Amino acid sequence: MEFRRKPRPNPNLGLSEEEVFAKIRLPYRKEGEQFAVCMQMLGSDKIKARCEDGIERICRIPGKMRKRVWIRQNDLIVVKLWDFQPIKADVTWRYLPTQGFHLKRKNLLNDNVKDFGEQRGQ
Repeated sequence: MEFRRKPRPNPNLGLSEEEVFAKIRLPYRKEGEQFAVCMQMLGSDKIKARCEDGIERICRIPGKMRKRVWIRQNDLIVVKLWDFQPIKADVTWRYLPTQGFHLKRKNLLNDNVKDFGEQRGQ
């Protein structure tokens, strides 16, 4: 007796590239979030990132992202600035390379963060 699985429908079938990337998360400006590029891994779950306002900040990777999301150098991320110490921030999101290039093509990135994947050979 042979068991066959039903083929799953492709959720992206028939959609244009605009519709596939329609749900990319953007920073909430009112809450102090902004784009940044990971410049250096510092250890103990901290990174140095260059934010879109041109300032390099020490960013902390929170516990819920620590083991689930791996951040490497030159990754495009979203950081949330601390209210009481604006030279530090928390990482809230990491973009995949294809998502980052889509944001770059749509001109949603500032000049300070447009060079996010160049050192890795992308």
